[in-house]
Amino acid sequence: MLEIEEKWREKKEVLGMKLISASLTSGKILDETKTVTRRVGWWNLIPGTKLCVVDRVMGFKKGEKPTRLKVIEVISVRAEPLNHITQEDVVKEGFPGWTTKQFVSFFCEKMKCKPTLMVNRIEFKYVGEPV
Repeated sequence: MLEIEEKWREKKEVLGMKLISASLTSGKILDETKTVTRRVGWWNLIPGTKLCVVDRVMGFKKGEKPTRLKVIEVISVRAEPLNHITQEDVVKEGFPGWTTKQFVSFFCEKMKCKPTLMVNRIEFKYVGEPV
């Protein structure tokens, strides 16, 4: 496991960008219907940063590696309570048929958190296919 992590750490340096996982929303990334993500962390991210979106970043068996999906560029970053999400942002998150309550419930279930958790809202644009 450590060997795989080391190889990907080297690869990230070659690409010059960090990997960000979209394990729960990879289809929305591939069809580019998602332009906002909420994260627990990523507090030092700044606008202009390019990231390589991958299907996952953990849980690899020997010889497995992440699948690179898209390259994105961060447009804006701000901290806000999860339960302050707007209906417009639910759509930008890639869930046009969901209510804000449904999104918050989904997020809390997956991230094991409370609706009042301070999250990092990251807006981005697609800038290319991964190398």
